Amino acid sequence: MSRIKLVVVDDHALFRRGLVGLLEEMPDFLVAGEAANGQEALPLIERIKPDVVLLDINMPVMDGIQALAAIRKTQPDQKVLMLTISQNDDDLISAIVTGANGYVLKNTEPEMLHSTILQVAAGHSVLSPEVTARVLQAVRRSQTDRSRGLLSDREVEVLKCLARGQTTAHIASGLFISENTVKTHIRHILEKMEVSNRAEAVARAAQMDLI
Repeated sequence: MSRIKLVVVDDHALFRRGLVGLLEEMPDFLVAGEAANGQEALPLIERIKPDVVLLDINMPVMDGIQALAAIRKTQPDQKVLMLTISQNDDDLISAIVTGANGYVLKNTEPEMLHSTILQVAAGHSVLSPEVTARVLQAVRRSQTDRSRGLLSDREVEVLKCLARGQTTAHIASGLFISENTVKTHIRHILEKMEVSNRAEAVARAAQMDLI
């Protein structure tokens, strides 16, 4: 069976050469090229057409996210595995949104790296265990931020009152507004949250971390 052809892109020469040496010891892989930044890598990838590109994020001239975006424009099917020290949420999300096929850390054990490259080459998406939780947390935060923008501050206040089991009259008294205004807020809450009653609104709000 033919070996999986790789291109390694990393600006740290010692790490890059050590990684190339490690990969060349693995019979499944052939390192067909290496580059020190995204700008160097693009023509190399175009010429070699590797099975998988191992791409660092923090590099001079053209970083990994910029390089990934450029690759996706001209070679949308190219498999790219981000191999980096960065656990920064912005880097994680940017890499995934831009189209990375995988994201692993540089402290990954050789056996895990070997397995990850094979999975990416086979068309699977892979996240390092160390970053999976961070990605999920970032996604949840993003969903919560969007959810908070769904309702006005006053509507959130009314929701919290509903969660405490308060009646329309009690809410009106506590917020110094009329009962009709409370009813209007509740109607808007139900419409925006796409639920049919107050209990469903409270349950949905709890799921969305609004209350």
